[in-house]
Amino acid sequence: MELDLHLYSVRTDLALEAKELAEGPQRNPIPGVNEEVQEADGIKITRLQVGNEMGSRAIGRTVGNYVTLEVPALRGGDTGLQQKVTEVFAREFEDFMTRIGIGKNSKALIVGLGNWNVTPDSLGPLVVENTLITRQFYELVPDQVEPGYRNVSAVAPGVLGLTGIESSEVVQGIIDRTRPDFIIAIDALASRSLERINTTIQIADIGIHPGSGIGNKRRGLTREILGIPCIAIGVPTVCYASTIVNNVLEMMKTHFGQGTPHTKKIMGMLDEISENERLSLVKEVLEPLGHDLIVTPKEIDEFIEEIANIVASGLNTALHEAVDPTNVGAYTH
Repeated sequence: MELDLHLYSVRTDLALEAKELAEGPQRNPIPGVNEEVQEADGIKITRLQVGNEMGSRAIGRTVGNYVTLEVPALRGGDTGLQQKVTEVFAREFEDFMTRIGIGKNSKALIVGLGNWNVTPDSLGPLVVENTLITRQFYELVPDQVEPGYRNVSAVAPGVLGLTGIESSEVVQGIIDRTRPDFIIAIDALASRSLERINTTIQIADIGIHPGSGIGNKRRGLTREILGIPCIAIGVPTVCYASTIVNNVLEMMKTHFGQGTPHTKKIMGMLDEISENERLSLVKEVLEPLGHDLIVTPKEIDEFIEEIANIVASGLNTALHEAVDPTNVGAYTH
């Protein structure tokens, strides 16, 4: 039986989590969805390929390629681990570009989506601040550009509430004038797992819809809309209160189960229903009261800077062959 995620309005932007929900506790394989998992040095890499419409319907995600890096220890502030994640992300992103046919000389436009005035939504603009931009040199002094540097431009178009203009409209205008070969769109996401907040990076070739992490469904940045390939990079920085309540109930169930055989007496009906049914029940209680809040960790100021530097430094390495992968500090322009 296929699980229709729309019945539960699962609040996640991660394809990996959508697949986990569709598989259920038994982890039943999903036709049309191929998975490859690799883990080393505390970094788990999951490569998903949604190959057909059957797989797309099953997990509620567009046909395409998805790569997810999970690093639970990233919250510890270990600079050595951050360097390692940067190198792994750079390698994965470079391989991803090759896999979808992006050439080494293809011109890139980096789009930092989000609101720089709201910390958990400022990932995109922060990444743009710290990427190595070279288009101006190709335009003004092309004969002085050394080998190993790609033509890269960037923009942080702001959000509709600040500019009155859809991000996709701003980007379309830039594409028409500057003619990049592909887009890299960076945005904050929502997760259904507390452990994945600020510790996970997703790469996808299906584009992105600004504001999707908080439930806004507007004109997206996709190949179909913009006419050129669009690679999306996202980091979950928020989750919903209903997600937290549901996770806490699951942890309580596990905790009681370890200490007493009377879990059912303590949890009642909540011990018997599935996770998706329980989440639906929690949302049913919270949403009419307006209490299904969007939540972010209190350390978000520090986390967002660190993860933005990891993404920016990884992009600098992946996009420019001349950048030393062992010295991938962020560039300010």
